[in-house]
Amino acid sequence: MAALLYWQLPSSFLPDEDQGTLMTIVNLPAGSSSVQANVVEKQVESYFTALPEVENVVMLDGFSVSGSGQNMAMAMVKLKDWKDRKGKGQSAAEIVGAANAHFRSLRAGQVFVMNPPAVQGLGSYSGVDFELKDMAGLGHDQLVAARNKLLALAAKDPKITGMRPAGMADVPQYAVDIDYLKASALGVSASNINDTLQTAFGSTYVNNYVDTGRIQKVYVQALPQYRMMPADIGKWFVTSSNTTTSTTSYDGKMVPFSSFASGHWTTGSPQVERYNRSLSMEMTAQSPQGVSSGDTMNAIEALVAQLPQGIAMEWTGQSYQEKLAGSQATYLYALSLIVVFLCLAGLYESWSVPFSVILVVPLGIVGALVAAHLRGFTDDIYFKVGLLTTIGLATKNAILIVEYAKSLHERGHSVRQAAIEAAHLRLRPIVMTSLAFGFGVLPMAFASGAGASSRESLGNGVLGGVIAATLLAIVFVPVFFVLIRGFGNRKKEGAAHE
Repeated sequence: MAALLYWQLPSSFLPDEDQGTLMTIVNLPAGSSSVQANVVEKQVESYFTALPEVENVVMLDGFSVSGSGQNMAMAMVKLKDWKDRKGKGQSAAEIVGAANAHFRSLRAGQVFVMNPPAVQGLGSYSGVDFELKDMAGLGHDQLVAARNKLLALAAKDPKITGMRPAGMADVPQYAVDIDYLKASALGVSASNINDTLQTAFGSTYVNNYVDTGRIQKVYVQALPQYRMMPADIGKWFVTSSNTTTSTTSYDGKMVPFSSFASGHWTTGSPQVERYNRSLSMEMTAQSPQGVSSGDTMNAIEALVAQLPQGIAMEWTGQSYQEKLAGSQATYLYALSLIVVFLCLAGLYESWSVPFSVILVVPLGIVGALVAAHLRGFTDDIYFKVGLLTTIGLATKNAILIVEYAKSLHERGHSVRQAAIEAAHLRLRPIVMTSLAFGFGVLPMAFASGAGASSRESLGNGVLGGVIAATLLAIVFVPVFFVLIRGFGNRKKEGAAHE
């Protein structure tokens, strides 16, 4: 039963915490002006300022966690104190859900509202995070097509919401096509061409100079009127190489760009993303209300499997840690049980008696799992800690009975009499210690405010485990002791007759 309940419990890594702040990402189509971005920013700001749960909004123009540009912005939404926004629909998760539903109909741009990460350093925002990778060298265009197909599939999946690329979208670019063979014939080297383009349209560092006691840097760059339009490239000249072996008539002269270069408009990514040496695109998604991050990750893996061959994915950030922690949980539980068993074997100087203590552990785990199912919690890292605590609490109650029953049996009592008397005498200390511990974790199980989600996940599991381990240990531990001890005695008697 414990295995079935654990298998059906949704998995996650860290619960989304109500930290009193929200992150809002504003993305407009590539090439949008700052004036168009300001219109969307005002709509976002007016929506949040109208909410009674919001204290203030800080808008950052031209910057977001996805990159920088005049078509991007980010807002930090400060919520009121937890005690001032009690009631339905006033938690951070509920505000995020309502805001995303509201901005979904916005046509001028994309607005995503999300919680900050529960632990700083594990990603830039909450939700699942992964890299879509080109493992077969298909190229940028094929990777973009696979990304668009994945977005279309995710939009139809009820376990995924708000999937989007975390990087910058492709933007219009002007590509300069250089005929290097012709340039070489004209005595122009590739390095001179690149240096000229870098200096004219970018900048080149020259040296430093001292001005009023401060060191200032000198950069060379073309005047704005000579680098505003694509045709301005034809106004630039490159110095040809003046070598003794060259026979061209351009040696040492200025060669115009128009003689060996042309250009055309195209689109391309403003940044080249790579992950573990493979061309990639960072993607992020959110889990709908009532869906765990583990279920969302499983749904994404199923969708990526439908993409063309050569396109793969790899979890990163908090999602990578979730995958790693999920695979290690089984070993952690097994190691805990082995340590407990070895300690009990050393305590009782027996290999059989500790089994009557260990057998009560699943009873406490069942209580923790039932409590998690009833309140809708997931198998996150805090719940795992609660299960380990439950193992200790369950064995503590069993030890109180088994230790005294073993002592009575060694004094001459029968196994059954020793177990019944031990359960009767140890009832009061078991109930008292369990009540003390249960009331101690009660505030955690029904916590509110900062860090409430993690405390609730931990406290709820421990409380359920304490209740089950207390109520069931009184009944089942004596039975386990009789079965294990009786089996050991029968085995000894059989060996003696032989």
